[in-house]
Amino acid sequence: MKTRTFLSVLKFVVLSLLVGYVSSLLQRESMSTWYPFLNKSSLTPPGNVFAVVWGVLYILMGVSAGLVWGRRTSASWMLLIMFLLQLFLNLLWSFCFFYMQSPVLGFVVLVVLFMVVVVYVAGSYTQHKWAAIMNIPYLLWLIFAGYLNLYVVINN
Repeated sequence: MKTRTFLSVLKFVVLSLLVGYVSSLLQRESMSTWYPFLNKSSLTPPGNVFAVVWGVLYILMGVSAGLVWGRRTSASWMLLIMFLLQLFLNLLWSFCFFYMQSPVLGFVVLVVLFMVVVVYVAGSYTQHKWAAIMNIPYLLWLIFAGYLNLYVVINN
């Protein structure tokens, strides 16, 4: 891996993990005062599973963005915007669902987030095949998160 690409990967991994950390801060209070009292799906994993999965996903997202940005093509700029938009939407979901305690608004954000990630994956495939593949677990997790979020909407 070229030094420029390695530095890009490192920057985007750090940025992604930073977004994850800020998200966790937005969730902190609701995780003890609101979320435990919701009716949740029996498929809802324990809290520590969420932390591990999101940590891995943020790293994969960052590596993907770094690989795409390392190519520095004209398409890289648009993909960078899509990547940053999905990071923002990811953070916005935590704000809406946990901080505002609005599962309905959280679900709306999650649907838009999923669509943005699909566009990013499709576009990144033309730039770097592995950059796209690294986001497949993220897409699958977003589908699962959508199910969990919708379950909360319907049952609370």
